[in-house]
Amino acid sequence: MVASVQLIDSHCHIDLQQFDDDREAVLERARRAGVTRLVNPSTDLSSSKRAIEMAHTHTGVFAAIGVHPYDAPTVTDDLLAELSALAQDDAVVAIGEIGLDFYRDRAPKAAQYRALEAQLALATSLQLPVIIHQRDAAADTMAILRQWATAGDHPPLVLHAFSGDAAMAAEAVTLGFSLGIGGPVTFKNPRFLPEVVRQTPLENILPETDAPFLSPHPFRGKRNEPARVVLVAQKIAALKAQDAAAVAAQLTRNTELFFNLPP
Repeated sequence: MVASVQLIDSHCHIDLQQFDDDREAVLERARRAGVTRLVNPSTDLSSSKRAIEMAHTHTGVFAAIGVHPYDAPTVTDDLLAELSALAQDDAVVAIGEIGLDFYRDRAPKAAQYRALEAQLALATSLQLPVIIHQRDAAADTMAILRQWATAGDHPPLVLHAFSGDAAMAAEAVTLGFSLGIGGPVTFKNPRFLPEVVRQTPLENILPETDAPFLSPHPFRGKRNEPARVVLVAQKIAALKAQDAAAVAAQLTRNTELFFNLPP
């Protein structure tokens, strides 16, 4: 029996090879847990095409297209034109995941800046929501996003797998951004996340798994999957000291509004 509370996983990579052996079973477990829809972000041009194909062949799956900072040097005018053409598909609901990642030296910083700014401009021109990835690049990311947000009419933006402190979260909310909260909020060493969740208006939070990564407690270290966004929503409700069903309903509404999904 499908759960009475419905949730949307706002960020999971169901197209990745980690799910090749049991993708249908994973999606069925999600449905039985009440997770009836999910957004599948991309990391490069090929995964953007794969995400769209996945959305066409699996009910309740939607695609986000874009180039991850690790592949920033590939973001040329021709690639941006291809992304723009792909974005015309009805399955595409966002641009992402895009951003900055200085954790590993996978791409020159200058190329990452250019790729992020170019894809933010693309998202603005298409008026599609933006999914931001940042790792060890909070100050640089916020500097670019601050300028982008104050330059004109921008679409919604979510800081995926939010890992910043309360001050960064407060500025993000002031700029009109949402925070993607996932498995790490359930960890025994969640750092700033409990304070961030408590202080952030519920309307500015999107629940996510980032599956197959960042599995929540008690599954930490194991392959993550969309059904476990339920554990994230329950933890958010506990931190907010609010009714779990009411919080789940609001989180679902937040995600529908952010990605312009039908109720």
